[in-house]
Amino acid sequence: MTIPKQLRGGSVPNHIAIIMDGNGRWAQKRGLMRAMGHKIGVESVQSIVKACRQFGIKVLTIYAFSSENWQRPASEIKTLMTLLKTYLQRELNNLNKNNIRLLSIGQRQKLPADILQILEDTIAETADNSAMILNIALSYGSRNEIIRAVQKITAKCLAGSLQPGQISEQVINDHLDTAGLPDPDLIIRTGGESRLSNFLLWQASYAEIYITETPWPDFRRDNLIAAIANYQKRQRRFGKTGEQAIVQPANKPLNEK
Repeated sequence: MTIPKQLRGGSVPNHIAIIMDGNGRWAQKRGLMRAMGHKIGVESVQSIVKACRQFGIKVLTIYAFSSENWQRPASEIKTLMTLLKTYLQRELNNLNKNNIRLLSIGQRQKLPADILQILEDTIAETADNSAMILNIALSYGSRNEIIRAVQKITAKCLAGSLQPGQISEQVINDHLDTAGLPDPDLIIRTGGESRLSNFLLWQASYAEIYITETPWPDFRRDNLIAAIANYQKRQRRFGKTGEQAIVQPANKPLNEK
């Protein structure tokens, strides 16, 4: 790992989730088409994935395309899908080279068939990688995710394989799209808006939230360092008093082996 001096001796989140907002506004402010904001935003994705791998982050979830984004103009959706396809095709070698596993959450069956095939192929071809997980939220909405989880649990109850009294937080976790992944420790939202936008609502119960005015196309390594440095200053109490809590109990300092 290459640890920036600003973070040495502190601890890093196991799981960072990012709401990548502000692409369109970034482009409009510069008199450019919205598509250019999304295009430069892909460069930010590459920069942040690389930095997370260097810093020892275990899971990075990026909110790439929400279930509500299907309501956007057809031309913008086409641009986003083309950028996704290109990213997946170009990044496979880098993912394998850096031992990064690709996952996705959301209703990915709604994606165009060619992009869905490339996505599934990339997931399969990186399945044995173990240093970090890049989890892309595509056609994702947290309320829909919870509804689908409830439907699966209900079906098991009706079939007799699960009793209603056995339903617990863990059972619900196991039926969400994020099953097997840790909850996010830190949620970053770029672009200055202060809302979750239907992103990881169940999983975000105890996440630290960091809002930055920086739009996603401008968000790079130094911005990520600032977000993690802010996280390191927080005391995560999980319902306990400050005296009871242990600061950052789940993660080792970056300078520990």
